[in-house]
Amino acid sequence: MIILKSHEEIELIKKACEITSSCYEVVEKAIKPGISTYELDQLIYQHIISCDATPGFLNYGEPPFPGSACISINEEVVHGIPKKDRIIKDGDIVSVDLGAKYQGYNGDSARTYLVGNVKKKWVDLVEAAEESFWQGLKQVKKGNRLGDVGFAVQRYSEMHGYGVIRELTGHGIGAELHEDPNVLNYGKKGRGVRLEAGMVLCLEPMITEGDRNILIAEDEWTIITRDKKAAAHYENTFAITENGVEVLTLTDVEREKYAKELADLKATKW
Repeated sequence: MIILKSHEEIELIKKACEITSSCYEVVEKAIKPGISTYELDQLIYQHIISCDATPGFLNYGEPPFPGSACISINEEVVHGIPKKDRIIKDGDIVSVDLGAKYQGYNGDSARTYLVGNVKKKWVDLVEAAEESFWQGLKQVKKGNRLGDVGFAVQRYSEMHGYGVIRELTGHGIGAELHEDPNVLNYGKKGRGVRLEAGMVLCLEPMITEGDRNILIAEDEWTIITRDKKAAAHYENTFAITENGVEVLTLTDVEREKYAKELADLKATKW
């Protein structure tokens, strides 16, 4: 069941998303060769707690996820478990997926970082994941359906030679971290759930430099590419309101970078 959010609920989700996005300022200062994913996760945990929120991922699911963030390196697509012996190296790409829960409501987002001297083809992959999100978000407008969004993500990614993972999807969000509907990164125009004001959704392209097939690691959480080629992940929470579409998990730097896109989204009335 899709739960349309009231203005008051969206305001609480916004606060959770502000806390979520502020974690990336912590990550950007700390992520470097030599740091363990455990150390990075602890910094995220302390920051979320300092904001009077709780980590949305900690102890989530079955088996319970043991970290505050999913930290995935290179061929790890998502759900990488933070570990003391998992050391980030020069040339790695590192996806950090995290969320904060504030007064009963969730925020969720993901970024893939370039650490040190990253090979050009991986830089391109990370940039394509981010751009595919914005291509999808352009289709969030009155009269469109989720299939239009997924189609745009898929078309952009595959046009640039990347695989689009299908087993993992975006989702609705609110009082629960994962709510209906599923937000696919592929699809057909004019198909799927119709978009409407009151929806709060997470769009999160996960794309690969090789084929789109994946495996689950022995830890029962980490998802890796079957061909061991790199993957990138980019996610934001956004709200559809009567006054347009609002992306809720951007940092100030990102808001400046995407000022035109954000203005266009706000200009789309519902």
